[in-house]
Amino acid sequence: MIDTRRLRTLRAVADHGTVTAAAAALHLTPSAVSQQLGALEHEVGHRLFTRDARGVRLTAVGRIMLAHANEVLAQLERAEAEVAAYTTGAAGEVTVACFATAIGAVLSPAIAALRTGSPGLRVRVLDAEGDHSLGMLYDDRADLAIAVEYRGAPDDRRSSRFPLYAEPFDLVLPEDHPLVEPELRELADETWIGPYPGNPVHDVITFACEQAGFTPDFAHCSDDFRAVVALVGAGAGVALVPRLALRDMVLRGVEVRRTPGPERRVFAAVRRGAEAHPLLRPLLDTLRTISGSLGTG
Repeated sequence: MIDTRRLRTLRAVADHGTVTAAAAALHLTPSAVSQQLGALEHEVGHRLFTRDARGVRLTAVGRIMLAHANEVLAQLERAEAEVAAYTTGAAGEVTVACFATAIGAVLSPAIAALRTGSPGLRVRVLDAEGDHSLGMLYDDRADLAIAVEYRGAPDDRRSSRFPLYAEPFDLVLPEDHPLVEPELRELADETWIGPYPGNPVHDVITFACEQAGFTPDFAHCSDDFRAVVALVGAGAGVALVPRLALRDMVLRGVEVRRTPGPERRVFAAVRRGAEAHPLLRPLLDTLRTISGSLGTG
């Protein structure tokens, strides 16, 4: 009989690439993780990982076991959801990992609405930029993640995803910029300001500029859009910023221009099998209702 705890360990090592990183995510010692993997290999009768200078890699059998681990763990999530539904599950805590703009735009209003509709539901919020929220979901540090789609994202069968909203990017220029209504292609030689590589928004901006015929020169990087806009106001460069991030911002020394271009597509995700959990269902429904009322045009 394969121990499901060892399947979680297998998945964590596959996700993080090293025993040490997986141990930190699972709140175990590296020795304990190695023991779990060794026991699983003994149960299966095959090696599941090979080691190289950068960490560990799945063997062919390891990839087979990982696929089955995802199915088994999703089924366990469904079982927990059904048991919770049977016992009503009307009260409890849900941890949500979410990036800052979405906290203000949809998550905070959802929490306020749930105080009336689901008063027994408590929401704990963890600020997670980029796609870090998905890692927190897979490591069981969060029950729901709000994240951004990005180019090259893997087809991940570990989660069920629910589209929330799409918002355009606006061009932010220093107020004395000579171009009044510029198109992206006219900004090829500009200095650019934006999120760090690895942040999905960085990928969205880079792809939009590539579609316009150039690769942006990111001289300044910050995942905080207030900092990005402040740098534009100081004349340090130009930026593309999601419209909702600009909504309540004090704009000094900048001009905001609407330009045809990319969108930031935001979704909520839960571990596959947990979609019907009675604590997650009202939160998901409320998030989608509020997202539908956003004015992003």
